[in-house]
Amino acid sequence: MTTARVWTVTSTTPTEGDARTIAKAAVSERLAAGAEITGPAVSVFWHHGELDEGREWRVSLRTSTPVRDRLASRISELHPWDSPEITATPVEWCSDTYAEWVERTTAEQV
Repeated sequence: MTTARVWTVTSTTPTEGDARTIAKAAVSERLAAGAEITGPAVSVFWHHGELDEGREWRVSLRTSTPVRDRLASRISELHPWDSPEITATPVEWCSDTYAEWVERTTAEQV
C-alpha cells in the first residue's frame, strides 16, 4: 500500500473541449488542485473487435488521497465515452509544500 499524499489522475478525451470541461469542473469543485491538458496525440487501440486509431487529448489532474476516488467518479460522469480510461498514479515524492498545497486545496470543497 502506498503512502503517497499526492496522486496524478489521468484520462484521455476525444476533444480538447472535453478535456477542458473535465479539468475546469475538477479544479473548480476542489476535486483537483490543478490540471494539465496535452495533445493532440495519436492513439492506437482495439475498439469493437477492430484495430483503430484516433486523436486524443490527455488531462492530468493532481489530487490528494482522500478525494482521489471522488475525482475518478466525477471524470466518469463528465466524460463523453461509456468506458473512459481513468488511471491514477501515486506521486512517490514531491516537496512537502507542494503536497500541503494539494491537500489544502482539495480539502476546501465547494
